[in-house]
Amino acid sequence: MKMGIVTGIPGVGKTTVLSTVAEILQEKKIPFKVMNFGDYMLRTAVEKKYVNNRDEIRKLPLEKQRELQQEAARQIVKDAESLGENGLSFIDTHAVIRTASGYLPGLPKHIIEILSPLVIFLIESDPNEILKRQQKDSSRQRADYSNADVINEVMNFARYAAMASAVLVGASVKIVNNVEGDPKVAANEIIRTLM
Repeated sequence: MKMGIVTGIPGVGKTTVLSTVAEILQEKKIPFKVMNFGDYMLRTAVEKKYVNNRDEIRKLPLEKQRELQQEAARQIVKDAESLGENGLSFIDTHAVIRTASGYLPGLPKHIIEILSPLVIFLIESDPNEILKRQQKDSSRQRADYSNADVINEVMNFARYAAMASAVLVGASVKIVNNVEGDPKVAANEIIRTLM
């Protein structure tokens, strides 16, 4: 099984791009699995009564976030292995999480070594475009990503963090531009790179 980790700031369009990846792979009848790291963390966090929603996770004490990350990574690997040798697995996550205590690596040593991906993808767009997308999405609470300067800072930290994580497992890092209105461009680039 080949694993790619797909990262990007909230609102950049990771989930949309990965939905498009899924559509393309279904048409081609290639076995795959798209797994959202936050969903795995949220299930455990809610079960343990740490949070009520996903956006509260990044506000938890760092030791609780670390615990949730480890549990999520172990379960993701187990689920990805069910695809067999020819399967493609994609993890929707963040390279960094902006917290009250500073930036938390989304893929620290204890997580990246469990996942051991071939590629870490950074989906990016213009910071002002990301801000517009975030403002349209009323289903999420993102007041802490409220201006283009903060978004740009987070994207820069994500690049540094992705490269640092990649060094630990020998993965490559690829920046993919999510073109507004056409997620197929980014989706096809991700598929070509992982295959």
